[in-house]
Amino acid sequence: MAASSSSSVQAARQALADRLRELCRDAGLEGKQLAALCGWHPSKVSRISTAKTAPSADDIRAWCRACGADGQAADLIASLRAVEGMWVQWHRMERTGLRRAQESVLPLYERTQRFRAYSPNFVPGLIQTSEYTEAVLRAVQRRRVTIDDVADAVAIRMERQRVLFEGSRRFAFLMEESALRNSLGGTEVQHGQLEHLLSVGRLANISVGVVPDSHVRTRMPVEGFWIYDKAQVNVELVSGYLTITQPTEVSAYADAFATLADMAVYGSKARRLIAAAIDSLR
Repeated sequence: MAASSSSSVQAARQALADRLRELCRDAGLEGKQLAALCGWHPSKVSRISTAKTAPSADDIRAWCRACGADGQAADLIASLRAVEGMWVQWHRMERTGLRRAQESVLPLYERTQRFRAYSPNFVPGLIQTSEYTEAVLRAVQRRRVTIDDVADAVAIRMERQRVLFEGSRRFAFLMEESALRNSLGGTEVQHGQLEHLLSVGRLANISVGVVPDSHVRTRMPVEGFWIYDKAQVNVELVSGYLTITQPTEVSAYADAFATLADMAVYGSKARRLIAAAIDSLR
């Protein structure tokens, strides 16, 4: 698994390593003995047991076999897969195109009741028009994906927007003022997207906030992120997709969102900024 600075990922890796180390201890084995039974160099046992190296599924099977705990291998491999899923590099997620990545998050959207999203550069996906979404995904496809299934990916993302109108879900979207003027897709696409923002901002369950440009120079930059209830945060980084579930980290992003929300303008003030962005297209 690729290394990540997230303590959520590291904590999950450490928990798996701790469980493997406990199996070794419960079996009355020293590290060198375990290595001999597995046919490994002793340093491999040390690296795995200290979470410096992630084990493979075969490594876990061999470890459990040596400890007389074959029955625990399946659960430990499931834990490994969960850890691997916390950090996914784009080339892995998108190796079969963009459609799969769009489909994979639908269960998360369906079970979430409270959405909070901060986007410094673009209008958030759930309130994008299909034309704007096509421009976003086309840019992604050209940069890093060899398969062109943009039309399918756009259709899936548009279908996903039904969550805006189902049940009692609540949505809070924050974006920088500069996101209103990024010229993505050209004048016609931008105009349609900004008009759409004015419409969705009037829905009772949706809050649209815009952080004015005047605040940019007075604070540290923050990466874009989505918070799903209090359970999970997703962050799109240059190299991959990070899933955060550790409560202290989820709380840190919630605090960052609250700080940004205090800087944002809403209602008529936000509409004036959007209207000004529309006027600039003429």
